[in-house]
Formats: sequence, structure tokens, C-alpha cells
Amino acid sequence: MANTNTSNVLLLETVATAADALLRSQSNVIFAAAPDAGEAHIEGRPIHAIVTRGKGKVNAALIDACKGLQLIARCGVGLDNIDVAYASSKGIKVVNAPGSNSATVAEHALSLMLMLQRHMTKATAAVKAGNWQYRTVYAGDDLRGKKLGIAGFGNIGQRVARLADAFGMDIQFWDVAEIDTPYTQVPFDTLIATSQVITIHLPLLDSTRDLFSRDVLRRAKQQPVLINTARGGLVKDADLLLALEEGWISGFGGDVLEIGTPPPEYPLLKLDNVLVTPHSASLTKTTYAEMCMITVQNALRLLAGEAIEERYLFNRNSL
Repeated sequence: MANTNTSNVLLLETVATAADALLRSQSNVIFAAAPDAGEAHIEGRPIHAIVTRGKGKVNAALIDACKGLQLIARCGVGLDNIDVAYASSKGIKVVNAPGSNSATVAEHALSLMLMLQRHMTKATAAVKAGNWQYRTVYAGDDLRGKKLGIAGFGNIGQRVARLADAFGMDIQFWDVAEIDTPYTQVPFDTLIATSQVITIHLPLLDSTRDLFSRDVLRRAKQQPVLINTARGGLVKDADLLLALEEGWISGFGGDVLEIGTPPPEYPLLKLDNVLVTPHSASLTKTTYAEMCMITVQNALRLLAGEAIEERYLFNRNSL
């Protein structure tokens, strides 16, 4: 059967199987051999849409190289890898999937809190090594009753609050916007000084980059556990290492670091009170499939001239 699809889609990274099948059934997919190799695969063809996840960078050069480009679709929430301002200046729509990963990232943050607070990694490693006597020196603690400070109270931060509430934590949060909620909103300095667990759920902006610097971490009076499942650029790794070595904070659980993929000998990874996962918080089977399908469906609808829910069109106010 002849291919009757008229739209060309540059796919910079793999997407979930069902979403990939849908995309290929309704468009001509040009798959890049590597996330940043998209431009080399255009070969003079018009490109009507780019679909990416978190690694394939969509910069001004790639946008200019894609003649006929109508939209850029990100299977996820964060748009660090897309030059949204340049796309908007060209009238190109930017689609993402806000809210699709809130539940799973919140679960991941709670998982890291529990693992650090209850020393789960050490305990299970001891049992696997046959050291059941580890229980005699076990020094884990509850989340119950601990003061939790949430930096950033968007969809994920609010989900974390509800989950932590169920664990009996005492919740406070900081956000640049005033938010009507049963939980206590406090100034940033108060959150840092009084929280026993701090979890970060902020976007990476010029105003938030390196926010958790040496000066801020030094002001943590409760030796908190620090959790970062947001963006690596929010915390300076060198300052984090110093804070752990000096005991300003008692542990760190992260899904991201300042540098994307550190080597095994990276000093932070050598510390017993540091747990880092490979930016996998959103990659659970269920959430990954949902994020990809929502984004691909919306991209195909826009290419067909149909409307989508406004919340998925990130730069709707800039076009």
C-alpha cells in the first residue's frame, strides 16, 4: 500500500512503543541516529514537526534547518533542551505534557526520602552479605513527625505534600507565588533553616540556577536530608559535596546532578549518604507510555489542523 502520509516528523529520540506506532501510522518518521544528529538526517526534505524527549536539543540552528516546521513536541514536561523563545519568534508551536509526571516524580522523591531516612541501602546490603547483626547498629529513623520543606509548589510539589501528609510529616513550602493551600507557606530562608527534609521541585531558570549554593546550604540548621528530583543545575555539586563533608546536610538523594552523566569516580557518588538514580523518576512503565502518547497524539492533531487542550501548548501566549 502506498504511503499517503503528507507530514514529515523528525524524531530525535525513541518514544514508547504504542506512541511510536501511532506516529509512524500517520506521518513519515525520520529517525535521528543520535539525539543531536537530527540536522544530518533532513537531507533537503521539509520537516513539519520535531519530536524529542530530554536529550535531543532543538536549538536555533536545527529550527532554521527544518523548512516548513510547524511544531516541536517534547514527550515530557521540562523544556531545557528546546529554544522556546526562538521557536516562538518563528511562530512555531511548542507542545509538552504538563502534569503527566507529577505523581511518579513525587513517588520518587518520597522513595529517596525513605531510603535515606531509614538507611535502606545499607540494611539490604548487609543482609545480602550475611550480616544480620547490622540490626544491632541500625540507626534509621521515621519520616513521621519530621518537618518537610518543599521548594517549589507546582503540580509535583503539591503531590509530594499530599503523600508526605499521609506519612505524618509536618509540611511547609516556599514558592515565588502566593498559593492558597492548607499547608504553611514560608520565606525561603525559613524553609532552609527549619526543615529536617528539603525536597526541590523548581524549574531551572536564570533566577533558580545554582540556587542551592554553599551559602544557602550552610544556613541549614537542622542537618536536613536534601532531595532533588527536579533539575541538576539547581544545586552546585561542589557546594553539595562540601555541605555533606562538613555535615551541614545529612544526606542527599537525587535523580539529577549538575553534570549530566558523571563518571563512577565522581566524588559525590563515593559517599555512603548519597543516593543518585539515573534521571529515571519519570521513566516508570506507566508514566513513560502516557507522556509519549499524549504528546504524539497532540502533535498529530496539530499537524491535521485540529485543536488541542490549551495546557499542552506551552507557548500559546507567545505565538
